[in-house]
Amino acid sequence: MSYFPGVTSSASKVPAVERILDAATRLFAEKGFAGASTRLIAETAGLNIATVNYHVGGKRDLYLAVMERAADRERHALEEVMRASAPTAEDAHRLADRYLDFCVEHPEIAALWLRRWLSDAEDVTSLEAERVRPLVARIVDLAQHVAGPEADVEYAVWSVIWCVHGFVRGGVLDDRGARRRGDDQPALQRFRRTLHHLVDGLLDL
Repeated sequence: MSYFPGVTSSASKVPAVERILDAATRLFAEKGFAGASTRLIAETAGLNIATVNYHVGGKRDLYLAVMERAADRERHALEEVMRASAPTAEDAHRLADRYLDFCVEHPEIAALWLRRWLSDAEDVTSLEAERVRPLVARIVDLAQHVAGPEADVEYAVWSVIWCVHGFVRGGVLDDRGARRRGDDQPALQRFRRTLHHLVDGLLDL
C-alpha cells in the first residue's frame, strides 16, 4: 500500500488522502508514532476520524503509507544521479549533494527516518526490507564502481546518510550556542564542502 485513491473535499481542492498523509507526516515527524494520535491527525487535516479510517484504515496503515511515500520521494529524487552508466567520483559527490538537498527541502522526512531508526514503531517490520534496503543497495553498487580498495562501501553510505540527517535535524552549534542547519546558507555551504571531503575519505578516493 503506497498510495490511496484521492477524494477531493468540498472544503479544499487538495484531495482528502493527501491532506491526511501531509498531516500525518508532520505529526509523526514531530511526535513519533506513539505521540501522534489518529484524532490529532484528523483534526490537523481538517477531517474527522471516520473519514481518516475510511481512506487509510487504522493508525498502523497510515504510518506505513506515510513512510512508503517518504521512501518513494527519496528514491525519485535520487533517480537521475543513480542512472550514471559509468559512475565517477564526481557522481558520488552529486549523489551526496542531491540527498543533502532533498533532506534540506524535506526536513520532516529526515525526522521520520531518524525517529524510525531510533526504534519508532518497532512492530512495523517490513519497511526496511521493502523500501530502504533496495535503495541503499543501488547506491552501494554505484559507489563500488568508484571506491578505492580500502573502502567499506556499505558503511560509507550509511555514514553519509546519518551525517546528513544529523546536520539537517540537529545542526551545528555556533559560538553563541545557536543551531545552524540547512536553512542557514553559509552553514549549508560549509557542510556541503565537508560532506565532499567525508565522501572522499570514506570511499578511499
